[in-house]
Amino acid sequence: MAQRPLSPHLTIWKWGPHMAVSILHRATGDGMALVGLPVLLWWLGALASGEQAYATFVGHASSWYGLVVLVGLTWAFFNHLCSGLRHFVLDIGAGYELSSNKAWSLFVPVAGVLLTAGFWLVMLWKGLVHG
Repeated sequence: MAQRPLSPHLTIWKWGPHMAVSILHRATGDGMALVGLPVLLWWLGALASGEQAYATFVGHASSWYGLVVLVGLTWAFFNHLCSGLRHFVLDIGAGYELSSNKAWSLFVPVAGVLLTAGFWLVMLWKGLVHG
């Protein structure tokens, strides 16, 4: 039987920020789908079901654990957005140079955290969060 070449595997590659950002992109997309969609549907259902149902939702959403989930979903959204912009740049054929790719890969998580912090600071400043 002929020896066929083995497929590349994660263990043979040197880890870099581009690999971590790519994996985080998938994880944040899955997180928004698996956590964000049920939260959105619960919010819409509570909104349509009347004051009591909406008050129950707001009570959970404004608790410490609700805020952890909402901040996590916000971070996942902004991280996924910035990573998607990175992928868009790569899809048009730019950004493949090592220095450019590494810079984008380091920018994505930093931008995700900064955008999340900015969003929640605005929410607190406007008085839209009571936690």
